[in-house]
Amino acid sequence: MTSKHDVASMESGLDMSKYLDRINSPADLKKLAEPELKELASEIRQKLVSVVLDNGGHLASNLGVVELTIALHRVYNSPRDKIVWDVGHQAYPHKLLTGRKDSFATLRQFGGLSGFTCRAESEHDPFGAGHASTSISAALGMAVARDLSGADYDVVAVIGDGAVTGGMALEGLNQVGHLASRLVVILNDNGMSISPTVGALAKLLSRVRFDDRYTRAKERSKRLLDRLPWGQKVWWAGRRVEHGMKGLMLPTVLWEELGFTYMGPADGHNIHELESVLAQARDYRRRPILVHVVTTKGKGHLPAEGNAVYFHGVSANNTTAHSTPTYSEVFAQTTLRLAREEPRLVAITPAMPEGNHLSIVAAEFPDRVFDVGICEQHAVTFAAGLATQGYIPVVAIYSTFLQRSFDQIIHDVCLQDLPVVFAIDRGGIVGDDGKTHQGTFDISYLTMIPNLIVAAPKDENELQHLLYTATRSAHPMAVRYPRSTGLGVEMDQELHIIPIGKGEVLKDGDDIAIVAIGSMVAPAMKAAEKLAASGIEAAVINARFAKPLDSKLLIDVAGRVKRVITVEENVLSSGFGSSVADLFQKTGMDDVQVRCIGLPDEFIEHGPQAVLRSRYGLDAEGIGRQVLALFPVLQQKAASTRSIEAIH
Repeated sequence: MTSKHDVASMESGLDMSKYLDRINSPADLKKLAEPELKELASEIRQKLVSVVLDNGGHLASNLGVVELTIALHRVYNSPRDKIVWDVGHQAYPHKLLTGRKDSFATLRQFGGLSGFTCRAESEHDPFGAGHASTSISAALGMAVARDLSGADYDVVAVIGDGAVTGGMALEGLNQVGHLASRLVVILNDNGMSISPTVGALAKLLSRVRFDDRYTRAKERSKRLLDRLPWGQKVWWAGRRVEHGMKGLMLPTVLWEELGFTYMGPADGHNIHELESVLAQARDYRRRPILVHVVTTKGKGHLPAEGNAVYFHGVSANNTTAHSTPTYSEVFAQTTLRLAREEPRLVAITPAMPEGNHLSIVAAEFPDRVFDVGICEQHAVTFAAGLATQGYIPVVAIYSTFLQRSFDQIIHDVCLQDLPVVFAIDRGGIVGDDGKTHQGTFDISYLTMIPNLIVAAPKDENELQHLLYTATRSAHPMAVRYPRSTGLGVEMDQELHIIPIGKGEVLKDGDDIAIVAIGSMVAPAMKAAEKLAASGIEAAVINARFAKPLDSKLLIDVAGRVKRVITVEENVLSSGFGSSVADLFQKTGMDDVQVRCIGLPDEFIEHGPQAVLRSRYGLDAEGIGRQVLALFPVLQQKAASTRSIEAIH
């Protein structure tokens, strides 16, 4: 791995803390002279590279906004003025400049700083985020609240890095223009959303539009023409010529037709220019403003500049090599295999072809893999349209982002019983990305939808078979799998269909039945082994399907054992365990004791997966401990066994 100190902008002998240590709040920035700001930017980049390569996180996007962040905090007065960062994955420099530099080493660590903006973390974070395209709508809400209350502060939304492609961003822009609210939207154009637009003419016209003398002269000219014969026609003819010329030369017409005054493009790495542009935008009160800032993603770290996609999000330094493929890799390899066999299969992803490894499918079948941008709603309905014409669409999406397409899953796919496959990556606890990214709700909100089959494999081998099953089910089907490497099991060479709604007994036992689904099957098996050492014989069932349940299997086992405990890496509310308990209640099995293990009714903070699973009792030790705690008779049996062993 490239050294974390390999920063292009680092100057020989530079004290990393010389200027950054003097910044305890944004007010301290304004005490620095302009030549000192360049060195501060270099120190910030060194800090970013050092911490992010150690802790993992978003590197390239943050390196690209260092100068923009400095300029924002010198022009605006946070927290009085509201700076809303879209997604929040580009707010690390913002954290360093707003009183969090001393705790920055705890970034994305359990109990430490969040990897995104967080209202509970700092008064300088006016809006929490982790999903894209929300900043404009949130900033508009703040601006309208300001106007309704008669307050006087500025509101800025910083959006870019693909987030402006999201439908919600366009909805926000539309409403901002309609209300003509005093609001500044900064489009951080790093080549990942809108192609950079450069040229002296653009800068010249931008300056002219913000010159009050030009505005006043234009208004006087219109009033004069209004008094002359044919004056109105002359005026509107001139306006059409003006818009036509701008449309040929600049990407401004779209923004101006939406009701914004366009300014830019500005050099996103020139602090002096940025401050000048932002000050003009701040002081312009006539209408909302869009400031186009061109930045380089990964700026100052040569590896990140050369491969911004790879360095967008990096994992923590880890010298352990993994020969076992991840679930994401197995998904992609299986999809590629199925695409070779089935020409009607297409894959759709909302801006995550690298994360879910669909890039390997796109390399062989570029016409059958569609990256639709950060548009989850569109992705699902697009898939529905394909399915109506006999195609087999596979929508590959992270659990946390699937939430954004809930209505489309119901209305456009399941209501029509269309055979769309949902490959749900990152199901369960994701770890360091924290509460905005935990995939802990999908079982609950998917199992309530008619016509939808919901499954989760116990290992990577079962994943490939469930994907194969889903493409041949002729119904909507979701296959949920975790963010992790596989278990290292042997992979079958031939794919086969798993009967819908059929689980399996992995271990027999007469004292209790542990019914687990997905990533919880393996720790349930280990828990059963530990319980056996205490004289507790636990049956273990791999449910496979959260919907439909294997009613016959569950009823047969529960009727014999009379004690059932369910385990899921999902919230307990309306989850898998609730469905199992509901099954027993509906079938009159009142003599069966049912207990459920899962996640509580709360948002799960960031931290290593192993730490979080241990905290919530979702590892082998936790499952075994809860079996004994929830069933006192078993605890007594275990204690008796230990006493007998002690005697012997």
